[in-house]
Amino acid sequence: MDRAVLLAHGAGADMHAAALTAVADALADNGVPSLRFQYPYRSQGKRPPDRPAVLLASTREAAAELARRSKLPPDRVVLGGRSMGGRYCSMIASDVVDPVPCMGLLLLGYPLHPAGKPERERSEHFPRLTMPVHFVSGTRDTLAPKTALTKASRKIKGTVTWCWIETADHGFKPLVSSGHSIDDVLREVADASSEWVSRLTL
Repeated sequence: MDRAVLLAHGAGADMHAAALTAVADALADNGVPSLRFQYPYRSQGKRPPDRPAVLLASTREAAAELARRSKLPPDRVVLGGRSMGGRYCSMIASDVVDPVPCMGLLLLGYPLHPAGKPERERSEHFPRLTMPVHFVSGTRDTLAPKTALTKASRKIKGTVTWCWIETADHGFKPLVSSGHSIDDVLREVADASSEWVSRLTL
């Protein structure tokens, strides 16, 4: 295969999170290798995430490891993940001094701001994103309301595409009234992610 995908986990989960597992399985079904990994704090059994410098370094190391394992040049690797993990992938890809080259960014539940602090928007690096970016987000995600995330994404220079999961929250849990189960939603997330990765061209 001519591409591979890094899948970084969110702050309150680990590499075995249901959404990441579902996406990895869907990618595998399409012949696309992926790599999930643990941030140090999770490997050490701790709950609070590591300091930003550690998270950034760990994400860089994982991206380099995936390129080595897949024997692909870095620009054939898609960087992405859930919430915090996806955010850090976007940060290493947009680093001012030493950006990590990538084929695209797959952002599952991008956390536009911390819980309860919409004024602290995490989009200052968006203007430096020149690669394709695919957002997969729930329409009830309180960390990234649809209107706010759509507006922020206009700063991105690369091509931006979307998959909005109706009634899903930040954890991709849908309303019971939607008639969809969490398994239904995870299949939608996985299929949308895999299809986007497969369509990507340099």
